[in-house]
Amino acid sequence: MNINFTKEIATALNLKSHFVENTIKLLEEDASVPFIARYRKDNTGGLDELQILDIKNLLQQFKELEKRKEYILKTIDEQGKLTPELKQKIVEVKDLISLEDIYLPYKQKRKTKGTIAKENGLEGLAKMLMTQNADNVVSMASRFLNKNVPNAEEALQGARYIIAEWVNERQTAREKMRALFKREAIVSSVLSKKDKREDAQKYNDYFEFSEPTSRIKSHRILAILRGENEGFLKVKIEPSEDKAFDILKPMFVRDTNAASEQVALAVEEAYKRLLKPSLETELRNELKEKADKIAIDVFAENLKELLLASPVGAKKTLAIDPGFKSGCKVVCLNEKGDFLKYETIFPHPPQMQKSAAQTSLKALIEKYKIEVIAIGNGTAGRETEQLVRELFLPESIKVYLVNEDGASIYSASKVAREEFPNEDVTVRGAVSIGRRLMDPLAELVKIDAKSIGVGQYQYDVNQKDLKNRLDAVVESCVNNVGVNVNTASKYLLTYVSGLGETLSQNIIDYRTENKRISSRNELKKVPRMGAKSFEQSIGFLRVENEKNPLDNSSVHPENYDLVKQIAKDLNCEISTLIGNQDLLNKIDKTKYLKSVGAMTLNDILAELKKPSRDPRSEAEVFEFDRNLKSIGDVIPAMILPGIVTNVTNFGAFVDLGIKQNGLIHISNMSDTFISDPSEVLKVNQKIMAKVIDVDTQRGRIGLSLVF
Repeated sequence: MNINFTKEIATALNLKSHFVENTIKLLEEDASVPFIARYRKDNTGGLDELQILDIKNLLQQFKELEKRKEYILKTIDEQGKLTPELKQKIVEVKDLISLEDIYLPYKQKRKTKGTIAKENGLEGLAKMLMTQNADNVVSMASRFLNKNVPNAEEALQGARYIIAEWVNERQTAREKMRALFKREAIVSSVLSKKDKREDAQKYNDYFEFSEPTSRIKSHRILAILRGENEGFLKVKIEPSEDKAFDILKPMFVRDTNAASEQVALAVEEAYKRLLKPSLETELRNELKEKADKIAIDVFAENLKELLLASPVGAKKTLAIDPGFKSGCKVVCLNEKGDFLKYETIFPHPPQMQKSAAQTSLKALIEKYKIEVIAIGNGTAGRETEQLVRELFLPESIKVYLVNEDGASIYSASKVAREEFPNEDVTVRGAVSIGRRLMDPLAELVKIDAKSIGVGQYQYDVNQKDLKNRLDAVVESCVNNVGVNVNTASKYLLTYVSGLGETLSQNIIDYRTENKRISSRNELKKVPRMGAKSFEQSIGFLRVENEKNPLDNSSVHPENYDLVKQIAKDLNCEISTLIGNQDLLNKIDKTKYLKSVGAMTLNDILAELKKPSRDPRSEAEVFEFDRNLKSIGDVIPAMILPGIVTNVTNFGAFVDLGIKQNGLIHISNMSDTFISDPSEVLKVNQKIMAKVIDVDTQRGRIGLSLVF
């Protein structure tokens, strides 16, 4: 079926149909989300990347629905049961659940109690019972006895099995039960076995728990289901059984005779054995899906903030991966991030070679003309920071504590082995810390996003959905910042719109062979760089080129002629026009709206005012409270500086410069009600917080923004 889903998608997302239609057309032409969002705003009405992603995902869902419809229509037709009315019903259905309800009576079944009863010749008895006009059901059932059905009670039982399946397959019955589950189901959990109580302590809150599904928070659902998967909890999701019977029985039981009693028993059988398990599973999946989406949204937002963290830029860097017994691993990097020198120092217990360590650091700083120092914030991080500050370096040399989450994952990865085949994991880890300070985005793209430490239940959610969303976030951030084609790694280039792994490697190979790439146009010479790939990628690639300064901007080459015309009309060179506010303010926009849309023109002019502007702010030095060395130094009522490391939907975790992070619960974020912590805090945000609780035994610190 070649069906246009524009109307359905526009309605679902509350968007204008013609913008949705244009977006779908671009997606079907293999345009990337970043490209559409940045360079086709006039076609889409300025839809942002998330809206375009929503359209893309819904389009895929509708296509899958139509594919399923085709299969079901073909299957029922092959059974000879496809009436015009049934076909119309299937064609018009709008969601997968309703479609499966319609298909259920025609679905090929494995052997069930009902199908066995039919094979034993009891369908006629089931039909007679459903008429509900008989009192002597034993006499009626006796007419259906055979070698497989030796007595009336077994005959009646078999008939009830058949009726139960009819009840289960009745679309209206399923719809009413589904509505009851959604409206009144309760999630309840208990400890699975008493002897597991000690091992299950992290699920202590759920040993005797119940809450309506309509109110339960997403993180509780994920925690409960994890506890069940680990064998610590028993979980039920169901409404009152009596309420279910009160709805179902009047639909099928129409009298008060013996036959009606059999039907009533069959209805109870249908609910307990068929409807309830099916709808509980369905609701579980729905709750899990919603919880997954919320958790993935939280992770995606946190990851975005982390990827767009402030870089210090191209500076000669000394990076330290701190440690006690095994020493501190020190590396020196040039302004491009190239590895120059590695050394190990042992300033902390048990060796305590502080003086020798400081002498080594001073020598390295002087020899490699170090401009900034990056220190990992893990074990011995604060002690190493203090060691460096005692060197009394010039104020021009800034010292930063760097979040090292994921550095160890990178150091043992295939990517790290490719970059540093002759160095061990300790060197690679220190290099990663240094490069992360220089350009967080360029370094973090090399690490599996799940390992970066800003997620919530990331290993419990749908892994395919998580990967797709996180990949989209990385792609968005990379393209938002732009990539220098002459310095970018293959791993960074891979996320550029329209490239991918093969083309990225081809660019690296071409760059290596030709020393450098001198213009955007030269990229057309890269093997397998076709017209489509060039169109999709080139606006996000930067080439420092004195001949054409637009090559180092976000202006797409398709609009170079327009910029040339603007410069000509102003009687100046493009190089003179760029960054010249006075000249740019003289432009009469109406002259150029015939050749380009208003949104695109505004983007071009904004870029000309500030070409190659990095959307990230500059890195700032941040100091934790120097009096804190461990949780034992933390006292209630203290006001402490901290950096937000993770935002969840119940609160935010804050790095205080010691091993244990503090937690600001959502209830302690504001003196007014907030529903989402991200309304108040973002990852990497620098804050002051008040200590409200310290549990040294459990390693927990409670913080508040209200003081």
